[in-house]
Amino acid sequence: MSNDLKIGIVGGAGRMGQMLVQQVHGTDGCVVAGATEMPGSTAVGQDVGALAGVGDLGVAVLDDPAEMIAAVDAVIDFTAPAATAEHARLAAQAETALIAGTTGLDADQEASVTLAARHVPVVRAPNMSIGVTLLLALTEQVAGILGPEAYDIEIVEMHHRHKVDAPSGTAVGLGEAAAAGRKVDLAEVRQAVRDGHTGPRPDGQIGFATLRGGDVVGDHTVIFAGEGERIELTHRAGSRQVFSAGAVRAALWTKGRAPGLYSMKNVLGFE
Repeated sequence: MSNDLKIGIVGGAGRMGQMLVQQVHGTDGCVVAGATEMPGSTAVGQDVGALAGVGDLGVAVLDDPAEMIAAVDAVIDFTAPAATAEHARLAAQAETALIAGTTGLDADQEASVTLAARHVPVVRAPNMSIGVTLLLALTEQVAGILGPEAYDIEIVEMHHRHKVDAPSGTAVGLGEAAAAGRKVDLAEVRQAVRDGHTGPRPDGQIGFATLRGGDVVGDHTVIFAGEGERIELTHRAGSRQVFSAGAVRAALWTKGRAPGLYSMKNVLGFE
């Protein structure tokens, strides 16, 4: 349909990219209208629908993100930090909405995404799943109720052996939610590494534990540990499909939206 949202996918031939192609193709109100891969990739020039197993869509994989981004209404990016920062610049230039799920961005790269949001709607989230969005909201709420003198907060995450950043972006997001609930700055209470003789645990500290192995898609648990009881909030992703479904929902949500930096909480109406 002519009024369908035209969605482009950077890294469209990769594992996540193919899942996004499948998700967009199977969702009413949007169409796959563009895809890119790195120059030199064997996928360049091939039909992205055929690569994703949904049949020819008449959309060839390009190696020029500027050309692709300028031709679509919204672009979904689950690539790498430096690439996402550049795609944010291109999206702002082309007036194309950006859905950014890449984790591990440094301060300058995050600033590039924030700058793009002055010109176009940007949905930025370390995890696009509906369940994790709910977990973030619950973590903030529970942290605000359970005080730091009575309850310690630990965040445990596990991912597949190929993940390159630690703690995961989702785990950091959960830490930020917990800190927001307690009205503190995460940087001041974060403890990501413990080794050797560490001494007693300070009140108010938010700790992180990182596990890597196998093909785990993503497990996250927020532990509130008190005297005599422990409360645990857990999300386990069994498939990357939950991320692609959330990303496509976010892309559709940006249609007609004013420029700004949004989160999945906005998309789901939590705030």
